Amino acid sequence: MLMPERTKYRKKQKGKMRGKAHRGSSVAFGEYGMKALERGWINGNQIEAARVAVNRKLKGNGKIWIRIFPDKPITQKPAETRMGKGKGEPEYYVSVIKPGRILFEVKGVDKQTAKRAFELASYKLPIKTKFVERHKGWGDDRWN
Repeated sequence: MLMPERTKYRKKQKGKMRGKAHRGSSVAFGEYGMKALERGWINGNQIEAARVAVNRKLKGNGKIWIRIFPDKPITQKPAETRMGKGKGEPEYYVSVIKPGRILFEVKGVDKQTAKRAFELASYKLPIKTKFVERHKGWGDDRWN
């Protein structure tokens, strides 16, 4: 399971997920990318499951980049616990995803293989995604 080695604070507030992603919204490393169309939380297990699905389809060819990391702790109180008594303990970590964020990138494989790999990976994620290509111009692929 993906999780940070150490953090400054053990617990975080829930926060808001308003707006669109500005950082990490264009294909930067590979030739093809997988872009989020919805906002949500993706936990470490879901990221790992998607990564495994992509790697299985690529069969060792090409290179994959994971552009998200679960650094937000989500707490839960034990079952059948009375109200009060403070915030629960961290149970798992999530990555906050806004629309337009690039989740994965690949390079070194043909378009059809990359598209199918990202399609298989999208089944493992709780948000809608789409396949995007790298464009030559600066910032051209920001919202498409």
